[in-house]
Amino acid sequence: MAEISAIFWDVGGVLLSNGWDRDQREKALERFHLDSEEFHDRHEMLVSSFERGKITLDEYLDRTIFYRVRPFTRAEFKEFMLGLSQPLPDVLDLARALAGSGKYLMGTINNESRELNLYRIEKFGLREIFEIFVSSCFVGYRKPEKDIYRLALDITQKLPEQCCFIDDRDLNLESAQKLGMRTIQMQSGEQLRQELGKLGVQQA
Repeated sequence: MAEISAIFWDVGGVLLSNGWDRDQREKALERFHLDSEEFHDRHEMLVSSFERGKITLDEYLDRTIFYRVRPFTRAEFKEFMLGLSQPLPDVLDLARALAGSGKYLMGTINNESRELNLYRIEKFGLREIFEIFVSSCFVGYRKPEKDIYRLALDITQKLPEQCCFIDDRDLNLESAQKLGMRTIQMQSGEQLRQELGKLGVQQA
């Protein structure tokens, strides 16, 4: 079997906390006393366009939050939203060490809106670790659509069996597996190290 020469990482739930997933949205709804059903009806209609980069963060907020007068400002909501992002230090350290070894092409494959993605890339120094960012907002495809994985392979000119994809969700891993990529479901930093070792990825 081919040696691993490229490692692709999900961002939210692997390297960082999720950016604007269910838990984060619920925290915002509670903090700003918003109606959950009303918000989620609007969110579900917009999330695909939002994460594909078809609408901006301001357009998303216009249609999910600020379609009526609120007792808080857009700036306050954005600050809270961005502040929900937190690092997972042990996994970031592992990714940084693998990038520093020079043995592996390092990239991300993730679903995220443009402004949030760029904020997280900058805030947590991801440009220092990853060479390419196959983000839904940049490429117009979302996981688990097979096209986003195929695009990562095309861009890097790697064979599927040379690639490892790390994600925390089964469905996203299944799509990568169907293309022939090796996969790891992220559960903890130590578990990830062990699984990478089993694939022959050198971590020292």
